[in-house]
Amino acid sequence: MLNTESNIKFIKGVGEKRAEMFYNLGIFDVDALIHFFPRKYEDWTNTKSVSQVNSGDNITIKATMITPVKEHMIRRGMTLYKCRFSDGESVINVTIFNNKYLAQSLRVYEDYVLFGKIEKTFTASSMSSPKIEKPDTGICIHPIYSASGKLTSNAIAKVIKTALDSLDEIPETLSDDIRKKYDLITLDEAIRLIHFPNCEMDTYNARKRLIFEELLTLQLGLLKLKSNKKSETTLRITEDYTDEFTALLPYRLTNAQKRAIAECVKDMQNKYPMSRLLQGDVGSGKTAVGAGIIYTVIKNGYQTALMAPTEILAIQHFEGLSKMLGSTGITIRLLTGSTKAKEKREIKADLYDGKIDLLIGTHAIIQNDVEFKNLGLVITDEQHRFGVKQRANLANKGHGIHTLVMSATPIPRTLGLILYGDLDISILDELPPGRQEIRTDVVDSRYNSRLYKFIRDAVDRGEQCYIICPMVEESDEAPCLKSAEQFAEELSQSAFEGYNLGLLHGKMKPKDKEKVMKAFSDGDVQILVATTVVEVGVDVPNATIMVIENAERFGLSQLHQLRGRIGRGNKKSFCVLVSDSKSENARNRLMIMKKYSDGFRIADEDLKARGPGDFFGERQHGLPTLKIADMLEDIEILHLAQDCAKDILDEDFNLDLPKNKHLCSSITKMFRDIEY
Repeated sequence: MLNTESNIKFIKGVGEKRAEMFYNLGIFDVDALIHFFPRKYEDWTNTKSVSQVNSGDNITIKATMITPVKEHMIRRGMTLYKCRFSDGESVINVTIFNNKYLAQSLRVYEDYVLFGKIEKTFTASSMSSPKIEKPDTGICIHPIYSASGKLTSNAIAKVIKTALDSLDEIPETLSDDIRKKYDLITLDEAIRLIHFPNCEMDTYNARKRLIFEELLTLQLGLLKLKSNKKSETTLRITEDYTDEFTALLPYRLTNAQKRAIAECVKDMQNKYPMSRLLQGDVGSGKTAVGAGIIYTVIKNGYQTALMAPTEILAIQHFEGLSKMLGSTGITIRLLTGSTKAKEKREIKADLYDGKIDLLIGTHAIIQNDVEFKNLGLVITDEQHRFGVKQRANLANKGHGIHTLVMSATPIPRTLGLILYGDLDISILDELPPGRQEIRTDVVDSRYNSRLYKFIRDAVDRGEQCYIICPMVEESDEAPCLKSAEQFAEELSQSAFEGYNLGLLHGKMKPKDKEKVMKAFSDGDVQILVATTVVEVGVDVPNATIMVIENAERFGLSQLHQLRGRIGRGNKKSFCVLVSDSKSENARNRLMIMKKYSDGFRIADEDLKARGPGDFFGERQHGLPTLKIADMLEDIEILHLAQDCAKDILDEDFNLDLPKNKHLCSSITKMFRDIEY
């Protein structure tokens, strides 16, 4: 008899060869197999006759095979098999493509169920490559799995059916109290019904149970991650130097900035380490908040570290904070991958001796040989670009360290609770005075001549312009997309001949990027043609125009980030989204950018359109992969799971009670690749 820990090669009909195919899907044991859920279903239960349906309908027909299969070889490697079926009223001409096994299994005068698209004319009806099964196994709801290579969805279904038939009752993971309170079926029922439901209600009940448990496990893991940091720290901030810091500034902080600094200082005055997310829209003044907190920590005798995802952003932080704190005697150094070896050695020695108060850099500062004498605060910027492990690596440079995460990517509040469940959240919901509202327009390439004249006029007045392209270089796969290299060359010889054009993209060497960006910051480059490498952080107050080519290729939040690079001075600024897309959906998305300037509202719209997977790119946020739950669609269940998780931990924080032992192992399994 199988159990959930059995290797799948021991399931009847699998063996070594087919087991390898399952291994390629990340399925090694029976437990992983039964948790490989269908991506959709096909309902074959509603059989109809040809006369009851329209041409083009997807239907299920119960019919008798009335002619033997005839084989037709079209070319090498392509064979057609033709035969006829009858539903008692009409004849259906069936064509099967390259499926010798199916063709040879069919028998004349036997009954079958055909599922697929029906094509009807006045004289004939036909089905091309329908799915065909015997009525006893065919008339049901069929699960459809994400297949791979020779391992078809049907083959996966058969193996799962065999495994479930061989298993005793699947052990329950939730207590009776929880199941009763939230009206959930047992895990055994849920697993069996998610794969082989008898009706739509079966699917609903199974999904509800499995989604609830997955989100509950996620929330428990995140809450424990947060609580694990609740061991007491000796890094206590005894005095608040915020007033002294604000006196250094040539401007007044907003109420939101003051509130955020106060929340952070209060956290650091407690006996537990601070673990907080500072989230604000583009231009909301996160850097000033970070500087205020850094100032207080250093004045209390501790070192601080700030990690940025790119060298350009690290350099900007270094320059900005040096300017802001330069007159205070605070020692600030920059450490990146391109820092020369001799300077790196000096920085590491000074850091270890406590001669450096603030170290700013890229991931180079989490290398093993970078040691601090008395690290008190760690700040990571643009957290969604780092995984949880990287944040943990930096925090591990000391004991009980205070951590602050800054993000300029507006994240809807509910999603923020999930992504940053291990952090308290401060939100900067107020822009500093003097920030210009940016006018946004959506045009197609027919407006290019007018647009280029508009840019020339602005540059002639001494202003600067960004032109953003979706690609670095030309691609045969996407010839219609503008490439930065080609477009820069083209524009320099036509519309902007005689003007200083710069080129910036991610494939350039860090030194070359820095050189171009400095030339743009200094005003030597008037028009910068770039990819999204400018998305984060680069601050050029004199840049008043941003043109984004093939704008439909970008997510709304990314467009908003790009737009945030302008409007930083006192001149009126303009963002022009250029798109020749004929898609109504693409057009509507771009009009959201014209309509809204609030990044949080745009993030909501972006999330609705793209879902959290695309919203964050390739799992850069470091969360466990969810197998069945959807952070947007299942928001109501998420709230229930959050409440349940808090109740469980209030009663049994270490999950020591017998009723919680399965949940404890589920958390370990879900978070096995993430360092607590």
